[in-house]
Amino acid sequence: MLALDFPAAAAALDWLARHPQAPRQVKVGLELFTAAGPAVVESLRAGGRRVFLDLKLHDIPQTVAGAVRAAARLEVEWLTVHAGGGAAMLRAAAAAATEAGPAAPKLLGVTVLTSLDDAALAELGLPGTTAERARRWAALCRAAGLAGVVASAREAAAIRRECGPGFLIVTPGVRPAGVAPNDQARVATPAEALRAGADYLVVGRALTAAQDPDRALAELQAEIETAEEDANRI
Repeated sequence: MLALDFPAAAAALDWLARHPQAPRQVKVGLELFTAAGPAVVESLRAGGRRVFLDLKLHDIPQTVAGAVRAAARLEVEWLTVHAGGGAAMLRAAAAAATEAGPAAPKLLGVTVLTSLDDAALAELGLPGTTAERARRWAALCRAAGLAGVVASAREAAAIRRECGPGFLIVTPGVRPAGVAPNDQARVATPAEALRAGADYLVVGRALTAAQDPDRALAELQAEIETAEEDANRI
């Protein structure tokens, strides 16, 4: 999934037009959605893109349920809610998605942001490690009826064991070998993420901010293909 972390719709759409080999799955996050709103989602879908709307919804159950219904009307394929909102909020989100029928987005619970580490959790007064919290919140999301979670590669294997096959794991903080981690604390290479059990990899600045995006994309695809071949030989 390509993270479209751009400040305006025109910049995102122009980048995609200049790089037609980019993934068909694209992530619209808080920055772009706040700047451009539903119109950018509609433009992306009109261009044949599968949209992952990453809003990390976190509010009282009724409000989150209403936001899920609104997102369903946009026909996005994936939508995030924050696992920290609690079981009642997660169940309300799942129920709202079910009401949408075939147009329902797949709900993904955000576990622990990849910018956080154990020290950051302690500062927030949250007990346990990032791995423990991600696993527990993933189990909460599964019990509430969500399709999967967003979690770093470092927690993906434990989540897979906890939640079983068929439960989606979307992994952000993916950095091809040699790419700087920027503001991410828990990063992984594509090979590491796939070995850990990730279903989708989210890659943004490693491609969109690259000096040669097409070359960076080709190298990323080759790295993924090699990792998949290695996995099939095991």
